[in-house]
Amino acid sequence: FKIANHELTVVEVDAVYTKPFIVIAPGQTTNVLLTAKHETGKYLVAASPFMDVPIAIDNKTAFTASLGINPCATCVNNSRVVADINNVTFVMPKISVLQAHFFNIKGVFTDDFPGNPPMVYNFKGTQPSNLKTMKGTRVYRLAYNSTIQLVLQDTGMITPENHPIHLHGFNFFVVGRGQGNFNPTKDPKKFNLVDPMERNTVGVPAGGWTAIRFRVDNPGVWFMHCHLEIHTTWGLKMAFVVDNGKGPNESLLPPPNDLPKC
Repeated sequence: FKIANHELTVVEVDAVYTKPFIVIAPGQTTNVLLTAKHETGKYLVAASPFMDVPIAIDNKTAFTASLGINPCATCVNNSRVVADINNVTFVMPKISVLQAHFFNIKGVFTDDFPGNPPMVYNFKGTQPSNLKTMKGTRVYRLAYNSTIQLVLQDTGMITPENHPIHLHGFNFFVVGRGQGNFNPTKDPKKFNLVDPMERNTVGVPAGGWTAIRFRVDNPGVWFMHCHLEIHTTWGLKMAFVVDNGKGPNESLLPPPNDLPKC
């Protein structure tokens, strides 16, 4: 929402104070302060129902969503089915990743989550014989206000699966999808960068891929996971750590004083 040659100061959304950057959703109310300090005249008032899909991309990543089998001494056949992103089965820590990030608590997570599959092969064809995954509380770090393109690729590891992938903290644009292996040379030429769907959950087709883009403008720790509950409990999840930007309006807020402690 804009008024030509004027600045709007957002002071309230849905009857609560807020930071001065918002996206108005249907049914929301917003109060702003406007100083009419220009000369008498006509000034265009415009509202856009959509955010623009990022065209210039700072970070191109690719994540595979897979199943796997890890050793388990107490399980039947001494093994158990797990799930992973880029061959990393996420391990939930005893201290929250957000708390560890804000207070700089060491030893809770590492920021070495792979930005691409550790092994590239024909994901819809013959699968590797080694179905073991890596385990860890590993996150992927992103710079504030950067733009990211993320290709989500299903594999045939054990069996092809449809994965409804949900991202916390952001909406994203679904710019493309297809069957088989994503081709980084040919497939981006067919991306919809004009009027793509805006979502926070998207289905990755069985044996196929989905490409999304979004702007990283929300500092903090944000989980991305499969919305099939069994896959999430098996480890098909990860977290993005978004660093602070410049100044308090682009920085992670501290926890409230009355936040209950575990």
